[in-house]
Amino acid sequence: MVTEKIRELKATKAKLEKLEQFVAAGLRKELAALPASYGFDSVEAFIAAVSAAAGGRGARKKGAGKVSGGGKKRRRRAVITDETRAGVKKLAGAGKTGAEIAAALRISLPSVQNIKKALGLVKARK
Repeated sequence: MVTEKIRELKATKAKLEKLEQFVAAGLRKELAALPASYGFDSVEAFIAAVSAAAGGRGARKKGAGKVSGGGKKRRRRAVITDETRAGVKKLAGAGKTGAEIAAALRISLPSVQNIKKALGLVKARK
């Protein structure tokens, strides 16, 4: 009984392999005919047209595919002035956290940390 099932399994695997080859050949044939079906003389012209239609996203350029901030606009670099430093000192003295200071002054948390370090408001690591 088990040997019969093994033979049946082998036959099914062979049938599956044959079907996969048939599908792959059909897919290659359809893909090869695609440029001509849209009126292009060559695959290169078709690829160029698809790339242009996609806004040039098909070609890999320097930095392509990188999105900063999850697709949001990139923030402008904050200009750290003496006024900003004074604000950090005042808010740090009031017991505010770095995140609260950053939000209040509209600067990044690392900028807050750098300013606090420059003002001597952070303890040195041992």
